[in-house]
Amino acid sequence: MTVKAGYRALVLIATMAVVFPAIADDTTLGALTIGDTWARASAGPAKAGAAYVTITNGGAEADRLIAAATPVAKKAAVHTQMMQGGIMKMRPVVAVEVNPGEPTVFMPGGLHVMLMGLKAPLVEGDTFPLTLTFEKSGAVEVRVRVLGVGATRHPMHHKMGGSGS
Repeated sequence: MTVKAGYRALVLIATMAVVFPAIADDTTLGALTIGDTWARASAGPAKAGAAYVTITNGGAEADRLIAAATPVAKKAAVHTQMMQGGIMKMRPVVAVEVNPGEPTVFMPGGLHVMLMGLKAPLVEGDTFPLTLTFEKSGAVEVRVRVLGVGATRHPMHHKMGGSGS
């Protein structure tokens, strides 16, 4: 490698170290790792939004996500979407099983944290806190990165084995 190429590689690595920690940080709570936290920017004056996460359980026992809360909305609740009779329907979920060894992926068209009564629009590039409460592991606060209105998945989604579109 030439000196010039080596310098370019160092600049690239330094740039990635500055840019990616803000979107790639994982949060650990006991055996659970929560990552790929993101939301779409609000479309106009929308009063609802959704947040997405990937939860990996590295332990030997299952846990359950039982609640979500955030100061950016009046209410946060876990929901799922499903096709029923050719119609897309959204339903609240009481708890989400987080089994050992298999990532639990929240993504558009499936599991998500519904943010109802947004206090202000979600703005691309901003972050906000989201508290997730688990039955066994307790509560943890994660930072959610707001991506563009048309985002379909977190840019680091591949990191934890997820496969959104």
